[in-house]
Amino acid sequence: METMTVERVIDAPIDDVFTWLTTTTNYTASPLVLRCRLARHGEDAPYGVGAIRGHLWLVGWFRERITRYDPPHATEYVVERCLPPARHELGRMIFTEVDGGTRVQWTTRAEIRVPLLGALLTRLIARPILTRTFGNILDVADTALSRRHAGPRR
Repeated sequence: METMTVERVIDAPIDDVFTWLTTTTNYTASPLVLRCRLARHGEDAPYGVGAIRGHLWLVGWFRERITRYDPPHATEYVVERCLPPARHELGRMIFTEVDGGTRVQWTTRAEIRVPLLGALLTRLIARPILTRTFGNILDVADTALSRRHAGPRR
């Protein structure tokens, strides 16, 4: 199992950053994300606990279920099914107010399911692809939200 974390400070208020990043249809603003849809609404919010999301990225297809929704501080999910097949223990975004905006820490813990070679393939292939994709989505969020809050940089 490999833990992968990407962090960014996004130049926008925490509530806006949380809303943008938990509304995963926004991810299609990234050239690495082809389609995202909300298949089932969550209990207390569309992207809240119990929500089911479907994502088609250049690197694969993922069906995710939200397991924690604590606006504007944290959200967690688990990948229930995916292609290519992988074992997934955790997906988490933590949001913290900081000077200059909101720090986002996006962590996933997963491994490609291939006998004997899964850990190696995860480290050499999945890790760089997933961290690049997460980073790209965070960069797109920063661009979109910074435009919305245009003015002097904090």
